[in-house]
Amino acid sequence: MRLPISLKIFSITAALLALMVTVAWISTLNFRDLNNQVRALADYYLPLQQEVASVEILIRQQMVHMERIKAGMESPKPDPVFLEQESTQFDMRGINADQIIDSALRQINEAWLQQDLELDRATLAVLRKQLPAIQSARQNFHRAFRQLQIEAVEGTSRSEKIVREVLLREKNTVDVEIGKAIDTLNKLTQDTASEAKKEEERATALNWIVTAIATLLGLIFAAFVTRSLVDPVKRLLGGTRAVEAGDLQVEIEVKTRDELATLAHSFNHMVDGLREKEHIRETFGQYVDPRIVQRVLEKRLSADRGERQTMSVFFSDLEGFTRLCEGLTPDLVVRFLNRYFALMSEGVRERQGIVDKYIGDAVMAFWGPPFVEPADHARLACLAALDQLARLDAFRAALPELFGVAHDLPVVNVRMGLASGEVTVGNIGSETSRGYTVIGDTVNLASRLEQANKFYGTRILASDATRQLAGDSLAFRELDSLRVAGKLEPVRVHELVGLAAELGIGTHRAVQAYEAGLARYRAQDWDAAEAAFRSCLSAMPGDRPAQVMLERIAAFRCSPPPAGWDGVWVASGK
Repeated sequence: MRLPISLKIFSITAALLALMVTVAWISTLNFRDLNNQVRALADYYLPLQQEVASVEILIRQQMVHMERIKAGMESPKPDPVFLEQESTQFDMRGINADQIIDSALRQINEAWLQQDLELDRATLAVLRKQLPAIQSARQNFHRAFRQLQIEAVEGTSRSEKIVREVLLREKNTVDVEIGKAIDTLNKLTQDTASEAKKEEERATALNWIVTAIATLLGLIFAAFVTRSLVDPVKRLLGGTRAVEAGDLQVEIEVKTRDELATLAHSFNHMVDGLREKEHIRETFGQYVDPRIVQRVLEKRLSADRGERQTMSVFFSDLEGFTRLCEGLTPDLVVRFLNRYFALMSEGVRERQGIVDKYIGDAVMAFWGPPFVEPADHARLACLAALDQLARLDAFRAALPELFGVAHDLPVVNVRMGLASGEVTVGNIGSETSRGYTVIGDTVNLASRLEQANKFYGTRILASDATRQLAGDSLAFRELDSLRVAGKLEPVRVHELVGLAAELGIGTHRAVQAYEAGLARYRAQDWDAAEAAFRSCLSAMPGDRPAQVMLERIAAFRCSPPPAGWDGVWVASGK
């Protein structure tokens, strides 16, 4: 087909629009009869039914007032005020009933004049007679009751009896006439609703048939036009794959005169150029968080200057990675680490953190301005650490697929350290290679806390500053005062236990018992400290930090600490 692509696409669009208009027009015709039935119900039949029901209610209320008046008149001491009120209500109900009947008759006359609406005129003619009959019967009933009142006042028992019989007869006549009208309207609405349902089913079935035909025609036409577009693209795709596979002798056959033909000619010229040039590839890559790149390009981050910021720094490391990799091929080690890093990095990025670097099997990340709010960095870092710990279960579950075996799989555990405080942040490196990173004591402390997990058998350790900044939504327990390598000042070390709202009763008791034992331990009250740590073990069996403290207490009992001991434990190694 020697037409421009724009014209081909326009022809498909125009054809589909034409089919849509046709289907819409046929649908309108199909639903015309249904709309007629629905309009008749909504505009006339149901309102008439409601008005007749209102008339019946008013007449029933008249009868209630009548009974009250009769009872009041027969009372030994008739109440004139009560009788006057009930009589007034009796009259008002009758007037309202006559007004509604008049309104219904006007509505029937209005419907009768509707030329664009198909109505059941025979039934409307019946109603034209029934409604005045109701009105006449009600008025006769009204007069009969008033006559009864007169006879009762005059005290003529024989005439009063005759009037009572007339009143009863008129009351029955009212009931009969109302029943006829209600039956007529019920049948009218039911028949109309049934007819509307049939029209809907017929129109729906016809619409589906028309839509199916229109869809088939549209697909045939679209397939014909699309083929003229797709075939050249397939030839270009085949040529591209051939070049990707290293075949530079490929040439695209040009069969059209549209834009794809121009693209095919350009492709052939490109392949000619590749044949004339030496094919050079070099591996090049630098993985940087997109937020850093964007801010550098927008000149919101200085490329040459650093600044002091309060941030939270995170380190994680695989436990026993060297031993874990023994016996694995280099390819399997790389696949293992790639899968692990991908999983751990997701937890950091989902909590708005910056993955700084991968150091062997370790991950370094940080949170802070301008990437997160100053009040949120510690909390987000803690949430990311908990998230990574949870993701480790999914990673372990994927190990059989990764290693290709179901048994003798390595045990994978991770240690994490979190520290918050001032850092120097900026683009650091040489003229040829640099990275946006953080340095300072806080970074070193986070690394040492990650390593300190070895001493306590824990998974996530945090500095006291992180604990204070993280807020009350996270649950911690203070483990110890520790003097880490490379730092003279002791730091209070906290274990990140989990979310405070999800903390179990047993864990909560264990945390309280441990912290009580830690206070007695620092006061050198070994008996009370031992009892508290054993209470912790009772609430949380196998708790390694409690076991470590019990071992220390046993050692201090044999060799007490020196005078002036401040309760700080010195980490002698990494």
